[in-house]
Amino acid sequence: MTTDSHMNTYKAIVEAIQEAQNIVITSHKSPDGDSIGSSLALYHFIQALGKSSVVCHPDKAPNFLLWVEGALDILSIEEQQDEVIQKMHDADLIFCLDYNSADRVGKDMQPLLEQASAKKIMIDHHMHPADFCAIIVSETSVCSTSQLIYELIDQSGNKGLLNEHIGVPIYLGIMTDTGSFRFPSVQARTHEILAELIRTGIKHFEIHEKVYDTNTVDRLQLRGYALSEKLELIENYPVALISVTEDELNRFHYQKGDTEGLVNVALSVDSIKVAAFFAEKDGAVKISFRSKGDYYVNELANEHFEGGGHKYAAGGISFDSLENTINKFKSLIPTYFK
Repeated sequence: MTTDSHMNTYKAIVEAIQEAQNIVITSHKSPDGDSIGSSLALYHFIQALGKSSVVCHPDKAPNFLLWVEGALDILSIEEQQDEVIQKMHDADLIFCLDYNSADRVGKDMQPLLEQASAKKIMIDHHMHPADFCAIIVSETSVCSTSQLIYELIDQSGNKGLLNEHIGVPIYLGIMTDTGSFRFPSVQARTHEILAELIRTGIKHFEIHEKVYDTNTVDRLQLRGYALSEKLELIENYPVALISVTEDELNRFHYQKGDTEGLVNVALSVDSIKVAAFFAEKDGAVKISFRSKGDYYVNELANEHFEGGGHKYAAGGISFDSLENTINKFKSLIPTYFK
């Protein structure tokens, strides 16, 4: 897409905001820093335009992200089902942020999204976007959806509205989706945007501290246990995995977000190029994949674990037992990670 067509699309999005009466912002199930960051940045931008909106997510934000301004106002179908149903029904404009197909919002919210009569706008950076929105901004080379929210503000001619309320969640989303700016998806443009955000007055070091340096004793003990007792290196392959059972999570009084980033720790082991994290919870096994170098994990997640994502970062799910899920993953290693 050319720069001119980008600008035209972003201006069309702002026009849609100004014309709408009931705006709903949605994002994917199992919220992370980018889904929360992009949602709240857009929420505050819409407010700066003199309009109002509501953020409706499939489930609640993890505790380590609840400090972000507006996070406590997010409605989730998990906790405010009737209210979310009504908001989706009444909406005349729905934003679909940080996901590329309707099923990414989960089975409870997907029918609400698909049946909604509202105009839908996708802003996302994952590969292979489904064609279910009237306006689609899909930039797979960009590191985060939060960076695309900045581009929306900038390229629609509204950079003057950029402020700390908008800047903090944008910085949060970029920081978390790039592993603190170390992934290959980070561009020169990314750092230019970060500089602009710092000029708005955000305290970037405080954002990092609140996300990465605020722990409970239970969280630290769970992570220590997972690394000391559950880290497994696959012989003859550059692959590592960590798994935790539901009983183990309960033993350490697990709260959402407590295992965030553990897969990256496994990936940091010398000579490891692929890491997987398996967590048994609520009758399913949730999986996170990470990789580097010439090893990619998105196809594995998509073809075998009902998931997907980026080349170097993907997720999936299994409804088999934890043991069988791990064994399935191990059986695929020779095919995908020679």
